[in-house]
Amino acid sequence: MSTADAAAVAAPEKELAELAISKAANEGNDDGDSDDGEAGADADDDKAKAKAAKNKKKRNKKRSKKAGAGAAGQSADLTVPVSQLFPNNSYPEGEICEYRDDNNYRTTSEEMRAKDRLSEQKLFDLRRAAEVHREVRQNVRERIKPGMDLTTVANMIEDGTRALVEVKGLEAGIGFPTGLSLNHCAAHFTPNAGDHVVVGADDVLKVDIGVHVNGHIVDSAFTMTWNKRYDQLLNAVKDATNTGVREAGIDVRLGDIGAAIQEVMESYEIELDGKTIPIKPIRNLCGHNIGPYTIHSGKSVPIVANHDDTRMEEGELFAIETFGSTGTGYVHEEGVCSHYSLTGSANTAARIPSARKLLQTITSNFGTLPFCRRYLDRLGESRYYLGLKTLVDSGTVTAYPPLCDAVGSYTAQFEHTLILKPTAKEVLSRGDDY
Repeated sequence: MSTADAAAVAAPEKELAELAISKAANEGNDDGDSDDGEAGADADDDKAKAKAAKNKKKRNKKRSKKAGAGAAGQSADLTVPVSQLFPNNSYPEGEICEYRDDNNYRTTSEEMRAKDRLSEQKLFDLRRAAEVHREVRQNVRERIKPGMDLTTVANMIEDGTRALVEVKGLEAGIGFPTGLSLNHCAAHFTPNAGDHVVVGADDVLKVDIGVHVNGHIVDSAFTMTWNKRYDQLLNAVKDATNTGVREAGIDVRLGDIGAAIQEVMESYEIELDGKTIPIKPIRNLCGHNIGPYTIHSGKSVPIVANHDDTRMEEGELFAIETFGSTGTGYVHEEGVCSHYSLTGSANTAARIPSARKLLQTITSNFGTLPFCRRYLDRLGESRYYLGLKTLVDSGTVTAYPPLCDAVGSYTAQFEHTLILKPTAKEVLSRGDDY
């Protein structure tokens, strides 16, 4: 017998001996108090609960790590479609969160599981979009550096997204223009042709990426910095977003989520240039529910307490999105517009040739998905400014200019997309990065 075999036999004998010693010690206890027995049972119960919670945390961590594991087979320049890495719709689940309180029965309900199966294809589409998002963002977070032009950054993200999702008309592609907002600009900036905005080492960059499959959109954002002095700002917003994700659920009031987010966000402060500054939620920005080919589908998830009694409902898809600021905590429109979306009927605009031609391009390529000027340039459109203005003025297309806080302030953003499945809440965009 080898040494290893002897050890294998000896191990159980050693455990039995230790068990006998332990038992003898317990029997030798002359207290014999029943309260001690109850306390021991309680302790065992507490240990069991702690172990169950630990195992659940491990499972979610494992899922989170698995979500994004495809990046291991991904090329450095983002060229391998995720369908090749995860054949037969084997895309990873997001973070699975069991429902609480009155909804905890859903986890094991066969009726709820049957409902889950009815929306299986939608989940496959969303998980495919989420995996594209994870792989693209994990790749570009390593590649975006100070000194890069934002147009280069946008092309890197969008070309990678197109390749990984296997862009195909309105069946799969980019969910909305990549947001690349710097410093006091919180949202809705992406470079137009001719813009030469360079990322600086002292900048705060928000990166907002959308991916869709069959109109099912995953919307997730993060903030990048290269100076540790902004760490508390990022920590505050990430904590606030995770709070909103945690509080979201079937029948939860939107205003209650906003109150929880605000409480967490306002518990942080940051020291900049010798001054201690409270971090404020940007009260006129919010999260939102998402519909097919519709990035904002009616319900808003506030990031401050606003007493909105509207409830989240089973089956809904939500983007939990929070913004923090060192400024006023209120944004206004500022600068040249880059974001647009088709939101109305053609009306009188269709009678103007340039507007009519542009409307056909928008309808066939984007439908109701947001687009930007770079996308029109990419399609070969030129001299479309008058047509675009006409469509905006008529209400056929809505313009979304950049949203900014006070000049000199800094803003940060984090965002996740989740779905309220009948059996559990799934944080689709969760990864091991955030």
